[in-house]
Amino acid sequence: MPFRPPLVAHEYFSADPPELPRRARGEAGPQAITHATLTALEANGVTFKAHTGTGEVLTAQVIAAAEGIIRVRLSADPAASSRSAQALPLTSSRGYSAELAQDGNVVRVGAGSLTAEITLEPWSIRFTETATGKLLVRTAAGVVDISGRMRTAPFGVSVVDGQIVAYHETFSLPPGEVLVGTGERFTALNQRGQRPVMWNFDAFGSEGDRAYKNVPFYQSSRGYGVVVDSGMPIEFDFGASTQSVTQIMVPDDLLDYYVLAGPTPSDVLRRYNVLTCAPVSPPKWAFGSWISSGFFVDTQEAVLERAKTIRSRGIPCDVMHLDTYWQPDGKWSELRWNPVTFPDPTSMLEELSAQGFKVCLWMNSYLSVNSDRFTEAASLGYLLKRADGSVYVADSWHGSYPEGGIVDFTNPDATAWFQDLLRPLARQGVQVFKTDFAEGVPADAVAFNGMSGTELHNVYSLLFNDAVSAVTREVHGHSMVWGRSSYLGGQRHAAQWGGDTMCTYEAMASSMNGGLAHGLSGVPFWSHDTGGFAGRPSDELFLRWAQFGALSPLLRFHGTTSREPWKFPAVEQHVIEALRLRYELLPYLYSAALRSAETGEPVMRAMMVDSPDDPLAWRAEHQYRLGRDLLVAPMVHEEQEREVYFPEGEWMDWWTGEVVTGPCSVQVRPPLEQASLFARVGALIATVPPAESIPDGPWGSLTLISVGGGEGTTEIRDDDGITTVSVSADGEVTVNGPARVDRVVPLRAA
Repeated sequence: MPFRPPLVAHEYFSADPPELPRRARGEAGPQAITHATLTALEANGVTFKAHTGTGEVLTAQVIAAAEGIIRVRLSADPAASSRSAQALPLTSSRGYSAELAQDGNVVRVGAGSLTAEITLEPWSIRFTETATGKLLVRTAAGVVDISGRMRTAPFGVSVVDGQIVAYHETFSLPPGEVLVGTGERFTALNQRGQRPVMWNFDAFGSEGDRAYKNVPFYQSSRGYGVVVDSGMPIEFDFGASTQSVTQIMVPDDLLDYYVLAGPTPSDVLRRYNVLTCAPVSPPKWAFGSWISSGFFVDTQEAVLERAKTIRSRGIPCDVMHLDTYWQPDGKWSELRWNPVTFPDPTSMLEELSAQGFKVCLWMNSYLSVNSDRFTEAASLGYLLKRADGSVYVADSWHGSYPEGGIVDFTNPDATAWFQDLLRPLARQGVQVFKTDFAEGVPADAVAFNGMSGTELHNVYSLLFNDAVSAVTREVHGHSMVWGRSSYLGGQRHAAQWGGDTMCTYEAMASSMNGGLAHGLSGVPFWSHDTGGFAGRPSDELFLRWAQFGALSPLLRFHGTTSREPWKFPAVEQHVIEALRLRYELLPYLYSAALRSAETGEPVMRAMMVDSPDDPLAWRAEHQYRLGRDLLVAPMVHEEQEREVYFPEGEWMDWWTGEVVTGPCSVQVRPPLEQASLFARVGALIATVPPAESIPDGPWGSLTLISVGGGEGTTEIRDDDGITTVSVSADGEVTVNGPARVDRVVPLRAA
């Protein structure tokens, strides 16, 4: 039986990651740093001569990068930087006045709440909480097996044919430690035993180990995080090779990583923002529902009829999304209206605006060979090239549509040219763009600035989204895109969605895990194709997915077939009720969003975010807290029953008033028409009457739902500022801030 049965088609992707070269038989293994010599003490850290077991000498640095953040560098050239820095920096280390001490063989570098304790011989680093001395993580020597061969790669380098091909580091991995993050991963939330490669793929779904959005950042249940500054295809080995260590392999010109102090996930994420960039919140209207044309030929008449139907059927909606076919078929993505099917887009956009709709257009950065945009860009040198100087024409659609060139955003003139294609559309009334694809830079491509495709591949998504968001910021005052691919620092683009999911309960569940992992990777605003993308969902699945979408950070109905609620008449009214619940909760949701933009915490919060000391919360999957006070457990099985983990506290069923006291796990079976939703007893939930669309400006009068009917305090954030509201035991309401609180109503126990 062959290893890969021929019955299964080999998966084809135009931009597979390159493999590291293999050593020749008998060639030495990894060169580990065995000992070091202190060469410099500076204000923010220390520098060493780092000696390998084979006699090579490298430069190592341990630096206080910011409060609670320590940076470790290893390189042959002290001035080396990541190859991705040729395009844009991924981190910003301003430096921090370190507390330095040496005691014989040990050097200590303190960065406020985090201390690195470096042993010079044999080389090792321990990262500890400064105040308590608690060990967070320590480096580990390579694992040597019974044959005497090294099986994992410790702090050091790997050399093939006399050239350094990768740097590496190894950390201890104690039993029970949970590791989460590294971007939008559709696998188990706990990545222990997994081996993710940081390479943006067109993932063909949401159920495998390939990810559209990779973020070389993870955090631990022991209260720390690790960020690797490199755009290259980094490999993390979280106990896959051996359960005793985490291994990081970086095929770059140096190893450059940061350890971030906790102790909570929120603390780690706050420091991650300091290191990378602050997240950006979408505009308020974006938190309404988005309804797509679906992936089929559309027309101006059909769009207007769709808008009319949405309003006539009482479906709350704020954004009309037009997918690929607003452009001429076969010429994607030339960023030009199809004059036959959209003869007067300006009047269409004006009419939609008058009905309260914003408009989103699909696009990507690939230019079909059938379009004159390709011819123009190629003649101007605005497309990625092959080594021989010819334009790199790639099959980025996997044989489904014409090949195309890839816009080269390392060329400032190409970026300006591309943005000039977008500006007329934005000025015409298009509010936001769906920035699809961008995972397809081939490894052997050559960019204008000299970068190889391998060096550019991951950060290309950042350059693409930077270019598009700059246009909407210029024209409309917001930086939002609806992006599919991303990398380190992508939280500045406001919104991302989970790609091409299948129409199954299993795909919905794995997509949910992807969103939770991405939130733990520093991206607060995430969504998914509600109803699933590929195929047609059953009525039951469509409703359950709509309930999940209605209680997600952002919501868009989209698929290869229609996801218009009236195309599912058996459950349409229940879908509308789910949307009405979302619109009722929008003040609470938007308040959570503005807070997330400030803190970096996700809106859709994996259970450990609010329960960091609860080991079971670190292992809970397929459920989350929406903001701090709501607990959502979507139905992920056809059986319509599931286990829900409730953390410490009292939790009230939104519909029945039944109270569950945590920590505990409970089997729940909500009726088909009800989302599985619980609220924290003692919370005050800000609401408004549901409307057909979100009005401009701050909310009008608010109704607070008092969960349990007792005393409580909440913070309401809106475009006009922050309001604190308190309700006393005798029902007295105190409001400090601009929000208008009309009344308080109880959500009481049954």
